Amino acid sequence: MIDRPTGLLDAVLDRSIVFGYTNIGFALRRARWRRTDDPRPGSLAGRTVVVTGATSGIGAAIAEQVASLGAKVVITGRNRARADEVRATILRSHPESAVAVELGDVSDLDAIPDLARRLAAHGVDVIVHNAGVMPPKWTAATNGHELSLATHVLGPILLTDLLMPHLAAGKDARVIFMSSGGMYTAELPVDDLDYCAGRYKGATAYARSKCVQVAMVPILARRWASGDVTVAGMHPGWVATPGVADSLPGFNTLAGPLLRDADQGADTAVWLAATTPKPENGRFWHDRAPRPERYLRRTEFTESDRAAVWRQVCSFAEIAP
Repeated sequence: MIDRPTGLLDAVLDRSIVFGYTNIGFALRRARWRRTDDPRPGSLAGRTVVVTGATSGIGAAIAEQVASLGAKVVITGRNRARADEVRATILRSHPESAVAVELGDVSDLDAIPDLARRLAAHGVDVIVHNAGVMPPKWTAATNGHELSLATHVLGPILLTDLLMPHLAAGKDARVIFMSSGGMYTAELPVDDLDYCAGRYKGATAYARSKCVQVAMVPILARRWASGDVTVAGMHPGWVATPGVADSLPGFNTLAGPLLRDADQGADTAVWLAATTPKPENGRFWHDRAPRPERYLRRTEFTESDRAAVWRQVCSFAEIAP
């Protein structure tokens, strides 16, 4: 339980953006967490955690941290050399760990059934959907849909849907979607999910797709509730990663000293995967606390809007509503 003064400070930090999302906000909040709030050593022993986009940055940090808590880790990414490098790094620090690699592109809906089959062979208890892209121009995924949407929304939902029988067969399964604080600036694109209208901007496409992702979390929580699967969305704050450096060099330079490192960015995802009791289902999180889906009036949407987008997502991913 967070006491009132701490809760008030936390809310002020969150709305200040600069202080809440940077390494300053992380340090201030971390100082107020009780030691017993941290995942216990061995808390993921006997569990298998799949981390998509785990070949660098936050994904690699998540993979290392869950391995340190005893999990078997399945690194999923597109680049074999980088995946093997992350695996080797984890094994050097945790030689007793079980770390596997399964190559796959979550934007390729046609290839996802095969990826799901290979992941199921490992047994899956937790999935962290961390894979991300920010293309500089409108780019089609293999299914013809906009690449950011396919990577952040369509592919992860289809993959989880296919793995649901395996998740439901276990105990306390969890599905975590890595979003971005940038999604707070985006409106839910009810009438243009594929970003076909207007001038395309990579950062805008990224924010829009993350907005859709977060809007789908409550629906997915209800969809998968019968399998006792907990669904969470979260954002890591402002984190120094190779992706940020490549896609947003100006921001990376300006905010550089304030950016969190990858381990700090990974913290809430790992906490959501390992904390006991399990987190409340269908919520959006940042720094281990639930956050609103929206802050700005212009970005508010109705439940009818959410339902309309869900129907489109199902159509694009070719799954039953």
